[in-house]
Amino acid sequence: MSQLLRPGERTGPEGKPVANRMLLALGNKEFRAIRPRLEHVTLQHHSVLHESHDPVRAVYFPNNGLISLVIVTANGKSAEAGVVGNEGVVGLEGIFGLKRSPLQEIVQISGSAYRVAASNLGKLFRAYPELLLRFSRFAIVNRMQISQTAACNRLHEVEQRLARWLLLTQDRVDSGLLAMTHDFLATMLGTDRSSVSEAAGLLQKRKIIQYARGSVRVLNRKALEQSSCECYQLIRQYNGELGKLT
Repeated sequence: MSQLLRPGERTGPEGKPVANRMLLALGNKEFRAIRPRLEHVTLQHHSVLHESHDPVRAVYFPNNGLISLVIVTANGKSAEAGVVGNEGVVGLEGIFGLKRSPLQEIVQISGSAYRVAASNLGKLFRAYPELLLRFSRFAIVNRMQISQTAACNRLHEVEQRLARWLLLTQDRVDSGLLAMTHDFLATMLGTDRSSVSEAAGLLQKRKIIQYARGSVRVLNRKALEQSSCECYQLIRQYNGELGKLT
């Protein structure tokens, strides 16, 4: 396996740095094959990269920012199933030839990404088996995260779920200040605004976070980890196992 390069040690066809860890972990041969197909795009806050049940036509490799994988029900209610930052890729269904995905992919924290047509990647798999292996591994880890998130949203208290979400988000954006509202957090956690406000208030009272209008600042990372359920550490371990395979 190739050694993981540092962000900026590779560039896309436009000469802009690559910070996505999956692209940085590819062998030179595989990266040279995929590089001409990469298109650098801006991820705008709240933009939808893929609507649920629509055909998946493009794959995104985030350099930074945060993308939520969201399940939307027939009555319009939604809950987050997982998050992806620069450790991964979204649009997996299109990569493996599936026509539809139940997941809505929405940008929750703005950033940038490299985009490639899903059909182009499918063709590369046949010529470069190492690409297929790497994407298959991420698909498995991503689905483990989705399964753990589903169990968490069903079985654990809102305060624990909120702590888990903030930790996963901070891991991916590398910042103590996270731009989000209580309405947004309620949607992501599959609950109501008043429950999120109460949970955030308890964390703020213990000086673990500081909530201002439209943003949350993490004040005490260690205490936030202690306030979370076991799901955060399990999801973190899943991603850690993926890193060992690069």
